[in-house]
Amino acid sequence: MAPNEAPEDVKLELVVNEKAEAFVFHNKAFRKRLSWLEYDLDGSRLDFIMNDGDIRNFGIAVDPRLSKHLQNAFQVLLVQMDEKTGQPVEGEYYPLIIHRV
Repeated sequence: MAPNEAPEDVKLELVVNEKAEAFVFHNKAFRKRLSWLEYDLDGSRLDFIMNDGDIRNFGIAVDPRLSKHLQNAFQVLLVQMDEKTGQPVEGEYYPLIIHRV
């Protein structure tokens, strides 16, 4: 696998509501441009796919309580948060691909 494209000390948090609206909050910008996210139903993992098509060696383990809602989502809003103020810096929607291995 390619080197990690997220900063080493990045914090990622997945939030999914009952309406299947998915959000990933993070505290640092990624080093490369993100293209989409993939959710592996069998592995219960959300992976980040970069602009060059590679899966990077970071992702989020999905809590089983969120799985039933995440599998109905079609996009994820990534929101970069300012660690000092707790306020959003920027946000962007990315497509979500759901699959089984």
